[in-house]
Amino acid sequence: MTTASPPGAGLAALRAPRRARAVALAVLAVVLAALVCLSVAFGSRDVGLDDIVAALAGSTDGYDHAAVAKRIPRTLMAMLAGAALAVAGAVMQGVTRNPLADPGILGVNAGAALAVVVGMAWFSISTVGQYIGAAIAGAAVTAVVVYVIGSLGRDGATPLKLALAGAAASAALISLVNAVVLPRRDIADGAQSWQVGGVGGATTATITSVLPFLLVGFAVCFLAARGLNTLALGDDLATGLGEKVALTRATASAGAVVLCGAVTAVTGPIGFVGLVVPHVVRLLAGPDHRWLLPLTALGGAALVTAADVLGRVVAPPAEIDVGIITALVGAPFFIAIVRRQKVRAL
Repeated sequence: MTTASPPGAGLAALRAPRRARAVALAVLAVVLAALVCLSVAFGSRDVGLDDIVAALAGSTDGYDHAAVAKRIPRTLMAMLAGAALAVAGAVMQGVTRNPLADPGILGVNAGAALAVVVGMAWFSISTVGQYIGAAIAGAAVTAVVVYVIGSLGRDGATPLKLALAGAAASAALISLVNAVVLPRRDIADGAQSWQVGGVGGATTATITSVLPFLLVGFAVCFLAARGLNTLALGDDLATGLGEKVALTRATASAGAVVLCGAVTAVTGPIGFVGLVVPHVVRLLAGPDHRWLLPLTALGGAALVTAADVLGRVVAPPAEIDVGIITALVGAPFFIAIVRRQKVRAL
């Protein structure tokens, strides 16, 4: 199997300066903290610091308390969703050595969405746990199918072939989602709103239900970080160094599927987070996955939180869902990466 390496992959590139990593960590942490404050403070009704402190202290007086109480789980969900999707994207890029890999581009999110919609329409699933189980199963099946299709023919799973296979799968799966939803008026409104991708409906109960799955996914991906570094050297060299390539690839992929499936179940499909964030973080801190994955988690949390805040303030009192904002940011980024890969191939 021949696949393309992510930007800067290789043993020498793993030795990014510690100072660059420390600076990246500090910058991302400060940016995320600032965005969390903005997320709690701004919306259809702005609240002040005193109102936020009072609400956190347990006050239940007034409309401001209600606004803060609703925004806190929304902010937490945005952070968790962004971190999970970004880490899943970074892992997929490492597993396939494909700089275009992303849960949305490879069709994994669409597969999870189809599984949830089918479960709603034909199996009457209704609980968050059932949504998560269906989404993870749909994401897993889609990931396998897309990778198999992208591996057919000469040169194996090249970045372009995987991207094309993912795009074709996404188009087909989205069409199937619409085919299932449109005749069913009982689920149409909720399903169509969910398909856009957003965190506005987050509650404490939803976070409590999805958190165990995300923790498992994060743990699996982080434990696979050293193996992903070895895979970046190529399958033959990784095998020569004693790495169990198939096991590492399967384990890391399973962690990524759990992350994007669980997030899609509760937020709907949010695209391009797993593409944009890992590329930016590599520029800041290098491709060592032991650093890349934690920093990518912070960057993803910051991106989705920023998208949620922006969606709330650009056209008040209406809101623009997170999935629309990330698509506006990610689509030009995707085009730029594709053009860069074509230039390298010439």
